[in-house]
Amino acid sequence: MRDGCFLCAWRSNHRASLRSETTYPTASPFLLCPTASPAKPQRNSSSDTWLTHTHRPAHTLLVGHLSIHHEGDPDRVTPRSPQQRPTTRLRVKDHHHDPINITTSFGERVDLLRGKETNREALICLFQMDRAPLALAAKMRWITLVLAGLSFWSTVTVSNSFDYEEPEFDYYEEDRGETIEYKDPCKAAVFWGDIALDEEDLSMFQIDRTIDLTQHTNMHPHSRQGHTSGGMGEHETVKRGSLYLLLERIRKFGFDFLPQNESKGGTSAKSQTWKAGKVVKSRFPRAATSRAERIWPGGVIPYVIGGNFTGSQRAMFKQAMRHWEKQTCVTFIEKTDEESYIVFTYRPCGCCSYVGRRGNGPQAISIGKNCDKFGIVVHELGHVIGFWHEHTRPDRDDHVTIIRDNIQPGQEYNFLKMEPGEVNSLGEPYDFDSIMHYARNTFSRGMFLDTILPSRDENGVRPAIGQRTRLSKGDIAQARKLYRCPACGETLQESTGNFSSPGYPNGYPSYTHCVWRISVTPGEKIVLNFTTMDLYKSSLCWYDYIEVRDGYWRKAPLLGRFCGDKIPGVLISADSRMWIEFRSSSNWVGKGFAAVYEAICGGDITKDSGQIQSPNYPDDYRPSKECVWRIAVSEGYNVGLSFQAFEIERHDSCAYDYLEVRDGPLETSPLIGRFCGYDKPEDVRSTSHILRMKFVSDGTVNKAGFAANYFKEEDECAKPDNGGCEQRCVNTLGSFKCACDPGYELAPDKKSCEAACGGLLSKLNGTISTPGWPKEYPPNKNCVWQVVAPNQYRISMQFEAFELEGNEVCKYDYVEVRSGLSSDSKLHGKYCGTEVPEVITSQYNNMRIEFKSDNTVSKKGFKAHFFSDKDECSKDNGGCQHECVNTVGSYVCQCRHGFVLHENKHDCKEAECEHKIHSPSGTLSSPNWPDKYPSRKECTWDITAMPGHRVKITFNEFEIEQHQECAYDHLEAFDGDSDTAAILSRLCGSKTPEPLVSTGNKMYLRFISDASVQRKGFQATHTTECGGRLKAEVHQKNLYSHAQFGDNNYPGHTDCEWLLTTEQGYGIELTFIIFEVEEEADCGYDYIELYNGYDANSHRLGRFCGSGPREGIYSPGDTMLIRFHSDDTISKKGFHIRYTSTKFQESLHVRK
Repeated sequence: MRDGCFLCAWRSNHRASLRSETTYPTASPFLLCPTASPAKPQRNSSSDTWLTHTHRPAHTLLVGHLSIHHEGDPDRVTPRSPQQRPTTRLRVKDHHHDPINITTSFGERVDLLRGKETNREALICLFQMDRAPLALAAKMRWITLVLAGLSFWSTVTVSNSFDYEEPEFDYYEEDRGETIEYKDPCKAAVFWGDIALDEEDLSMFQIDRTIDLTQHTNMHPHSRQGHTSGGMGEHETVKRGSLYLLLERIRKFGFDFLPQNESKGGTSAKSQTWKAGKVVKSRFPRAATSRAERIWPGGVIPYVIGGNFTGSQRAMFKQAMRHWEKQTCVTFIEKTDEESYIVFTYRPCGCCSYVGRRGNGPQAISIGKNCDKFGIVVHELGHVIGFWHEHTRPDRDDHVTIIRDNIQPGQEYNFLKMEPGEVNSLGEPYDFDSIMHYARNTFSRGMFLDTILPSRDENGVRPAIGQRTRLSKGDIAQARKLYRCPACGETLQESTGNFSSPGYPNGYPSYTHCVWRISVTPGEKIVLNFTTMDLYKSSLCWYDYIEVRDGYWRKAPLLGRFCGDKIPGVLISADSRMWIEFRSSSNWVGKGFAAVYEAICGGDITKDSGQIQSPNYPDDYRPSKECVWRIAVSEGYNVGLSFQAFEIERHDSCAYDYLEVRDGPLETSPLIGRFCGYDKPEDVRSTSHILRMKFVSDGTVNKAGFAANYFKEEDECAKPDNGGCEQRCVNTLGSFKCACDPGYELAPDKKSCEAACGGLLSKLNGTISTPGWPKEYPPNKNCVWQVVAPNQYRISMQFEAFELEGNEVCKYDYVEVRSGLSSDSKLHGKYCGTEVPEVITSQYNNMRIEFKSDNTVSKKGFKAHFFSDKDECSKDNGGCQHECVNTVGSYVCQCRHGFVLHENKHDCKEAECEHKIHSPSGTLSSPNWPDKYPSRKECTWDITAMPGHRVKITFNEFEIEQHQECAYDHLEAFDGDSDTAAILSRLCGSKTPEPLVSTGNKMYLRFISDASVQRKGFQATHTTECGGRLKAEVHQKNLYSHAQFGDNNYPGHTDCEWLLTTEQGYGIELTFIIFEVEEEADCGYDYIELYNGYDANSHRLGRFCGSGPREGIYSPGDTMLIRFHSDDTISKKGFHIRYTSTKFQESLHVRK
């Protein structure tokens, strides 16, 4: 019998469908069919009689948008010739399109059905004939039920508080900078939460577990409502999902599943047989953690971090890896020549990874949108190391209850438990505190509904679950067992430390095995000193010994093997890791050994590539450090230096902390640059094969430091073949690129050149458009138009139509418009998306328009008109007293601040000088700025901020007539809305004042000049600061989370404190009018905290996050502290609170 299958659900393989309004899951279809050649009609071996087929009544299967209607002859037919073969009519309907009717004979195969005006494909695999002389039974050799169908082809929204997100992704955000061909978890056969499973994984699971994936509980009236602890019971009434119904229909119409390796009298030990609706299963370990090939050899995991991550993200990934290293014997190393390794990448499937080592090349660990949190990365690394989710253990029902009624539809499969043979818990007890455990409301229908309810402990308390802070004791114990870590020893990561043999100085036990791993910052070396040595001495140190190796594992180069009582000399590593292994096999009793180590930075480096980091990176570097590295690569090459992260104390001349790079080995070699601040320096290339780096920190402010890669660099363009480029070769750091002469552009092969779009345009007006307009522009295009007009003319560009890939980021396809002809001229704007840009006018008589497209998505492009206009302002300022603004066909005069335009439209006269300001930020200045302010002038500024925020004035420039008491010209600031409020300051002179901050949400400024001396005046910026001291009274007052509430979401990196006070004997009542803060199970990212008192040491009334109305909060005391914190990622609308004072008597605090 040939391989065959019943039905394959369609899936999209067209990129555009990922962006359609209908969202399809990124998982695989319901059924995976084996590849089979077209079947031929099977005849009985003894005759030409065609097989008997029992047709069933018409029935319909629903799969996604497809309905497949099967119509067959209800009578038994025994055809005698091919013309008499029974036929089946399949009516396939895509619910977005018209139906398709196909009539075919059994034994034939219809390979492809394509819906009208759609790229979605449906594959129908028809039944194949058997040789048996019995009634036809369509037999399936093999069927793999895929867990992914569980989403029922619908989009499910998952709370951001989970470590796994069913993404609503934009294809634009995908990491495109990588060229590594890795095993992509987003292309896995199926997802189980954030775990990616491939076909090999699926073959390990048992078919009955897959059926459970779509089950929902339809509770019996006498059962525990809404609760079920495990799989479905025999007598439970269940509401079956689509996948289960599919299997039920197959059985209903008489099809049996037979094993692949069927033989007379039995089945293969590793096969499964479906008979009479039951599954007969074999049992053998199927979990990655129990399979030796999924364990990383030696506990060593090579890694690469993709190119699209920021420096802070890279630092956080390394912190997460160091956290695993510190607690276990797993080691993460930067990939060199290893075949199998992990790649940190940004993929559309969000946070996901495979379990354990896949082998045969790289595999990705996706850190997608909102996944760049320390705890989430530690969790995903747990999967890489070899762990499943804790709540899927076979014994989980003894510890937690799964509340199926609260699970989002289609997500029930995430709460399946594994069979005892499928996972190895290594004898460890169930760990509620595991970082691999789901939170109580993971995949919940509502934020406050539990899906996993932990059992109460002996004190009647339900333990917390789902923490994403650090490894638990159980995580550490299980990992140490999985990788068979030595019973003693540890990972040492501090810059100095010590260690000794077990029992030191009272002797060590026999048959002891210990390993110490010292890991310091790349760019540092380790100096190891043994202070005591008293081991059993033997020839070649055969019995008791210490081995020191120069590297991260037991196969690293040997620095020495020691025994006896002679103290070894100082040992220095060549790099930042050292391995110390101690073994004893004798009963001889000696003191043992003791050693100290120290990390030293700097030194000579003679490798062709590697990494250098500031001491203690990614944590803050230490004070008063000076490190000098001399990097020497092979002669004939240059040294290339590329920075991944950079954060050094900022100073205009880098006088305090800095990194100095010199082109040569000496302190007097030519200086390439002295760097500090937070901007990554440009890539560096030396002119010889030696580069000198010097890092210096003073004794005060410390920052995260830097991380840089060095490598040998050559000029590929200097080779005889010009780098393979047809026209021009441009050398870049670590590589090169081809370029073309003007009028040409690179062909798709990136080496040859072809006639280009763009060009030099000297007409006064004209039209430009993207290549192929109005059809989609081609990929990989770079068009440059240079428009030149006569002197005293300006060029205006007006877009008629505009449609480019991208959004506000403009990372992929875009058009740039500049004043000037070079690529570094003044930039007017970088545009993409579908919003038509405003009219753009050049500053000079020329303009540069550059269009670029990448190699993926193409859109319609743009069409634009340019026209030149004489600039009347270029001669005598157009006759304007102050400012002249050129317009199309004309010009207008404008006046500076404090003046208005005269009736003659050219001159300016003084204006009234009263200002009311309600914007959250802006600038203000003295009249006639930047020229001298006029005499006898009085100006006022009444500034109002959002309630709950204070006004801050920062002076950029300041020069007012000097007087000891500021009695003549001066600027006054009042802490309120008029000059009757308390005065904050009275200012004059030429020294720039310190910033002024109001105590409330209002500030009043008044500037006065007398009749004599005038100066330049002042310019200042007004902004807002959150927090402050607020007075609660009987009438209601308002408080807002941020100054731009209602217009924008709250900003990241916010920490605000409001102290509310009221009269003695009164309490404070808060009412939340609007509340929308990033949601997380423990409110660990963004949150608001309330305290009954002056500070955070007072009794906490609660911590809140999420969205929706909140209950009222009462505080019995006369003070209440409100704290608001936001991190650097997701931001929401914020909150609006009304507060008032009220009489309060009963308990400490009450919620309405």
